[in-house]
Amino acid sequence: MKLSVNRTTLYVAASVYLADQLTKLAVLKLLGPLDQHVIVDGFFKFVHWGNTGAAWSLFSGNNGLLALVSLVALAVLLLTRERFETHVLPGQIALGFILGGILGNLTDRLRVGHVIDFIRFYLERRGDGAEVGFPAFNVADSAICIGVGLLFLLSARNEGRPARAEATPSKA
Repeated sequence: MKLSVNRTTLYVAASVYLADQLTKLAVLKLLGPLDQHVIVDGFFKFVHWGNTGAAWSLFSGNNGLLALVSLVALAVLLLTRERFETHVLPGQIALGFILGGILGNLTDRLRVGHVIDFIRFYLERRGDGAEVGFPAFNVADSAICIGVGLLFLLSARNEGRPARAEATPSKA
């Protein structure tokens, strides 16, 4: 069983991981816990929120279990990567985004005990000024979503096409 990953996937995963960890380091240096810096009033700000759960804080307080789930997801992705269109460049890029994102959030879970979220889009309600918005997220979260979206697009594009034939040696 070959566990190597092609260079494109490796470079994309490493780039995503580096961008994720550098932006989170900046958040740790520039914002205290629960601090915020408004970029566009009433729409976009940087925050410093810790998330011990998964997307939208689901399963909050289960950091250790979610770290284990991340490790299992990494193993499954690596072992089944050929099923994810890795023979074409978009598939290699998609897998790199997903792997880099998972590694970025896993690093947070193991290093600081929660995922560092810092990108927050929101709107202020008229009258009371309460915020209504999308949950805070980070570069790793974005990369995972982009990678999964690319895989869906590849799958939709290939739906109805015959399966890729494996090369067989000729009898010449």
